[in-house]
Amino acid sequence: MNGLRADSGIGSRGMTLIEMLVVVVILGILISFAMPQIDLTRYRLNTAMHSVGSTLLAAQRRAVTRQHDVIVMFDQANSLVRVHEDTDNNGNQDTGERVRNYPLGDNVVFALLGAPARPFGATAITFTQMSGGLPAVTFHRNGSASEYGGFYITSRRSQLGANRPKDQRAVEIERATGRASWFHYIPPSWSRGF
Repeated sequence: MNGLRADSGIGSRGMTLIEMLVVVVILGILISFAMPQIDLTRYRLNTAMHSVGSTLLAAQRRAVTRQHDVIVMFDQANSLVRVHEDTDNNGNQDTGERVRNYPLGDNVVFALLGAPARPFGATAITFTQMSGGLPAVTFHRNGSASEYGGFYITSRRSQLGANRPKDQRAVEIERATGRASWFHYIPPSWSRGF
């Protein structure tokens, strides 16, 4: 034997209730300092921008692979993107054509607030084509878009009057290639990506 008794308690003892409470209190203090630094709205905006950008990319890809137009409509009032697969390329929502809705997410809206406009325009959604009474962009069979334009998203807190220019995001679509580029605003200028 090594001279230690099995019941000596060295190395086999668990945490006492007092030690556990001290750890919980220390964690609570650390979390209380860290929580104000975490901006959940920023993550929601980035998620919305990524989601809408991915939806646009998928719509373009679908137009090319299925060889028919795909119309992407922007419903500003309801904060959602509507995708219509126009299988007969007539610009109308006919029976049997798939239409899907993609909400922007909690507390995310279409708007340009507190940041300068990008080259595509200064309104929340700059597309002039209309579909179902909504501004829209059509992706064609060759991958091109019906027009150059884009849209802005921001937080509802900015819309309600909080001065939050860093909440501003933009997506810009090129006409010839249908490519979508994403931007976020870091004063005093726009930066690509998010």
